[in-house]
Amino acid sequence: ESRPHRDVLRSAHIRLVPVAELRGLRVGPKLFQYVIKVLVQSVQLLYTLLRIDQPSYILLQQNPPGLPSIAVAWVAGLFWRSKLIIDWHNYGYTIMSLSHGRNHPLVQIAKWYEKLFGRLSDYNLCVTDAMKEDLWLNCNIKAVTLYDKPASYFKETPLDLRHSLYMKLARDYEPFRAGAEPVDCHAERSAFTERDGRDGRVVQSRGRPALLISSTSWTEDEDFSVLLKALEGYERFIDEGAKLPALVCVITGKGPLKDYYNGLIQKLHFKHIQICTPWLEAEDYPLLLGSADLGVCLHKSSSGLDLPMKVVDMFGCCLPVCAIYFECLHELVKHNENGLIFRDSSELAEQLKMLFWEFPNLEGKLHSFRQNLRASKELRWDESWDQTVLPLLGHKE
Repeated sequence: ESRPHRDVLRSAHIRLVPVAELRGLRVGPKLFQYVIKVLVQSVQLLYTLLRIDQPSYILLQQNPPGLPSIAVAWVAGLFWRSKLIIDWHNYGYTIMSLSHGRNHPLVQIAKWYEKLFGRLSDYNLCVTDAMKEDLWLNCNIKAVTLYDKPASYFKETPLDLRHSLYMKLARDYEPFRAGAEPVDCHAERSAFTERDGRDGRVVQSRGRPALLISSTSWTEDEDFSVLLKALEGYERFIDEGAKLPALVCVITGKGPLKDYYNGLIQKLHFKHIQICTPWLEAEDYPLLLGSADLGVCLHKSSSGLDLPMKVVDMFGCCLPVCAIYFECLHELVKHNENGLIFRDSSELAEQLKMLFWEFPNLEGKLHSFRQNLRASKELRWDESWDQTVLPLLGHKE
């Protein structure tokens, strides 16, 4: 539903082909509706794949729903005599189990389907070593681990661009607006920055709030009540006299549970915390990540085998992260090195208290995490692809 990044739109090597979403089918039981939807989507997707120029490879990013995309991509590969590559980011059946339960017939069918058709691919990529092992042991699928890496435009945002972004967001969102007019009538202020009207120099405002950001698809695998309870604890720490800054908490994204959590947010009455849930343009999202002070990730993998892409992007922006624990998270978040791992809301509240103590202190953990991220100089997406995937396909460069 969102406009892709301008780099995608401008590329001469990328053609976007939309597939219409089936809407309005409300006849019969839900199982019947689901079967009809899958059949229609199969026809739509196969028709689309057979109309493109003959590809050498069909690369399928296996994020749910894998039903019907894996089988359709395999059939198209037979027609075109193309190699099929599946990039396993998660299992569709584990996502389905969040709402239906693991023993639901649809979930069991989806599990059988993914194992069967997954074996028909020519190459397999996956996002963690834990998933690589699981694919081999449980599905007899041999895969190569290709860790998600941030695109080149995920980086720290210069101060002047931060100010421009804050002023843009301030038009629609109260937390980004300055609390008072600037003394100098020529100056321009946001809640975080001020631009001198004479020389155009941008500085960070004294006593500015800390900016915390989290992004989500508002689905069952992220429980945002954990963050809301942690913020209640943070507010209580301030009321008890802790040396903590006011906090602006930005939660970005769209999804089915957004209205539910917005309802919970409206019932909260904070004095020192402001929360907003904007939908950002593709170009603005990396700028905001590069402007924030801390990221929070509440992604709990449905399979326990994938890693949250949002944290990858945050690390690309040298943004330290607090992330909720699940089994293979250590492959990305190194506790006490580039961020912190928590298990519940009370632990997250304590971490927020520790990280923001006497903010903006340049000698605390928050600063050292950012310094570690700056020093790590991780590979970017295109470099990682060249090193891992091209040799797999027989290309030397």
